[in-house]
Amino acid sequence: MNDSPKIPPVSPVSVGPYRCGDGQPLLLIAGPCVLQSSDISSQIAEVLTRINQRDDVNVVFKASFDKANRTSADAIRGPGIDEGLAMLAKIGSETGLPTTTDIHLPDQAELVASTCDLLQIPAFLARQTDLIVAAAQTGKPLNVKKGQFMAPEDMRYVVAKSRAAGTGGVMLCERGTFFGYGRLVNDMQSLPIMRALGVPVVFDATHSVQRPGSGHGSTGGNREMVEPLARAAVAIGIDAIFFETHPDPESSPSDGANMVPLDQFEGLVDRLLQIRHTILSVGPPNGIAQAI
Repeated sequence: MNDSPKIPPVSPVSVGPYRCGDGQPLLLIAGPCVLQSSDISSQIAEVLTRINQRDDVNVVFKASFDKANRTSADAIRGPGIDEGLAMLAKIGSETGLPTTTDIHLPDQAELVASTCDLLQIPAFLARQTDLIVAAAQTGKPLNVKKGQFMAPEDMRYVVAKSRAAGTGGVMLCERGTFFGYGRLVNDMQSLPIMRALGVPVVFDATHSVQRPGSGHGSTGGNREMVEPLARAAVAIGIDAIFFETHPDPESSPSDGANMVPLDQFEGLVDRLLQIRHTILSVGPPNGIAQAI
């Protein structure tokens, strides 16, 4: 008889009309890195809306109104909070998709929560207590990206801060760990370790292939590695997966090198869902509960 401890149950988190966690469809968080024109946003939203018609995946539209952590001061940051939230509200109204964006300051939390269904905390800010508390106090769920400098076990403190400040729930997101100065690597052990904290886990497939500082004032990347890493994460048993996609990644103001071309995105999602169906039929692995 196998007496190994099993992964503890994960309490589902509500994101708009969806639930994310045990027994729920895969949550797909996707969109451009930063908001540009209404035309580009509509092109991406059209593909995401079509994907969302499947019954084995729920889609959330993601885009940033401000990329506050750019490498260079000359980098394009986005339309700003007022115009950006108006664009996100329009996308949500026209498509019915829940929306998410990242916040960088505590005083942005309430305003963003009035428009978006999910608040995202950037990886560099995962330890910012005031930001996490302000976001949790809105009552909206949080997607907190694990800092590239943090151990997965230490995300327990992020969960505790979030739960102490609000009841909207929290998801934890893996997006790679610093390996030297110019590359990220993924320790796939972090996915079951963070899930053993009793929260849904997201895998950020596109930021995980970034190459910080390799773009002469911007971040480079290797989009060819997006699908292999995404396949591995889905096979482990994540609850949600995050991608940035664009009709013409090379023209994106940021993160173009690691984004999935929009015309390839639907096929990628289909392949990942085939893997997920197989994994669900096998069941979860044993021996994870004591990993932390």
